[in-house]
Amino acid sequence: MSPQRRTALVSVGAACLLVAIKLVAGFASSSLGLLAEAAHSGTDLAAALLTFFAVSVAVRPADRGHPWGHGKAQNLAALGEAGFLILVSVGIAVVAILRLAGVVEFEVEPTAWTFAAIALVLAIDASRTIVSLRGARLYSSDALLANALHFGSDFAGTIAVLAGLVAASAGFPAADSIAALFVSGLVVAAATRLAGRNVDVLMDRSPEDDTRVARQAIARLEPPVELRRLRLRRAGGERFADVVIGVAPGAAIGQGHAAADRVEQALHDALPGIDAVVHVEPQAGETAIRERVLAAALTVSHVREIHNLTVLDVDGSVEVSLHVKLPGHLSLVHAHEIAEQVEAAIVSQVPEVESAQTHLEPIRETAAAAQVHVDTAAIEAAVREVTGAEPRDVRVVLTDEGVVVFLTLGLGAGGSLADAHGQASAIEERVRRAVPAIADVVVHTEP
Repeated sequence: MSPQRRTALVSVGAACLLVAIKLVAGFASSSLGLLAEAAHSGTDLAAALLTFFAVSVAVRPADRGHPWGHGKAQNLAALGEAGFLILVSVGIAVVAILRLAGVVEFEVEPTAWTFAAIALVLAIDASRTIVSLRGARLYSSDALLANALHFGSDFAGTIAVLAGLVAASAGFPAADSIAALFVSGLVVAAATRLAGRNVDVLMDRSPEDDTRVARQAIARLEPPVELRRLRLRRAGGERFADVVIGVAPGAAIGQGHAAADRVEQALHDALPGIDAVVHVEPQAGETAIRERVLAAALTVSHVREIHNLTVLDVDGSVEVSLHVKLPGHLSLVHAHEIAEQVEAAIVSQVPEVESAQTHLEPIRETAAAAQVHVDTAAIEAAVREVTGAEPRDVRVVLTDEGVVVFLTLGLGAGGSLADAHGQASAIEERVRRAVPAIADVVVHTEP
């Protein structure tokens, strides 16, 4: 039998003995306080049996159906114990109030034997509190800790009952009911705290102190790693961590594994016994950041063109600078508002970027061919010299770089791609010689 199960079994035996002693003494003396304590110990017996079962389940190793082990059985047991305590304590409080109001009458008659029984109860409560507390600390058992706290409250409640019986012997019988109310309040308060703590565990509430310690441990690593996600939870006295870190996209598998090992070791040093799983992901490279920054900037209205986009690493944070071209007729106030929208869009849509700086430039609007004075006849003649046919389409556009000519040609369907490319190159050369003022020629070939 494991030490944890042996400790829980001792609690079962002690609870049986206490129920018998308190019931006999309570009925013999008509003490509501002792009867309340007997009912309290009855819940102890049920809770101790539940704890014995829970510890028996919790110590089982992980299996296919329970890969994280069975530790939460202890938290379920502690939660069940809290529910028992609250129900019984409320019942005790109701009876005590009825007695104080005169609805229910009992004549308290404590005897020397009654006080001897209470002394024995105090000795048992003190011993099992110490045993359970030592077991909880030694094995990090939430269920045994719950028992220790509960047995400690039993000890305090028995002291209150003793005081009430002493007062009743002195001629103040209501003191016994007042002691019962005190015991009920004491138990409800302790049970509420116990339930809250175990509900947090069962709901996988992240332990704030452990999370802060873990983040600090990872932040102190040299060389540093990018912490993308950290999730901690507790179950059955054990800690579990789920960590995602980012490493350089060019790092080898061995380097990523070494970074994960360093994170695991840091967590084990800071939180001994923690079960940590570290997942490694590549950090976003500069190319990926540039593409996302460009996409974010172009979502803003009136932005026509982005160029000179630079990604900077400034003291470990990412900053970007870029030139933004807007229509030249915009007012400076309007243009500045658009620039602020561009910067906000980049920071919002690309979380890696801490700040963005924009440089505004006007863009010249393009013009249709009718507005650009280019000798299209010379262009068409150059096409006929090579292909023997008219171009299917001629479009002339004025850009910041100058005049650009777009040609669409129809070539024979039986020709090869190499032949089509050769004819397109020849046409480009002839058009450049025929119209020296143009900046570029773009030829599109079709069958």
